Amino acid sequence: MRFHEYGGIEVLRVEEVPRPVPGPAQVLVEVRAAGIQPGEAHIREGAPHARRPATFPSGQGSDLAGVVVECGPHVRGFRVGDEVLGFTHRRAGHAQYVLVDDVHLVSHPAGLPREVAGALYVAGTTACAGVFAVDPGPEDTVVVSGAAGGVGSLAVQLARCAAPR
Repeated sequence: MRFHEYGGIEVLRVEEVPRPVPGPAQVLVEVRAAGIQPGEAHIREGAPHARRPATFPSGQGSDLAGVVVECGPHVRGFRVGDEVLGFTHRRAGHAQYVLVDDVHLVSHPAGLPREVAGALYVAGTTACAGVFAVDPGPEDTVVVSGAAGGVGSLAVQLARCAAPR
């Protein structure tokens, strides 16, 4: 999925591109599910052009879940056939095959539906970083602004686990 100009969903096109080849510490993932964060739609619309301009043609999507189909020579911790979830900085998650730096992947937990895994990495790591920074104790009250959103709903659960009563 790519776009060649800023705009709404009407600028998105399904295009055939060559299958990527992994670099030394990259993994090629065959995507089975992919999410999209609100900020990525804003990028496609051109809202943050002054700070984060798109390079055309541009892909879309960062979060993904899938299966490792190829590994670069310096990849550690993953092998062909592993189910993973992760994140790409390349705005390329909405593709059949995506290159991902091995440090931006984790093993797909058993029992977690792919559709959830495909949208979990960005919100999950953001929530985890926030709760870790606050470091709530058992007697602390934690207020999460936006607790109904992706990051907030995860932050509530992580804060609860971090500070059991």
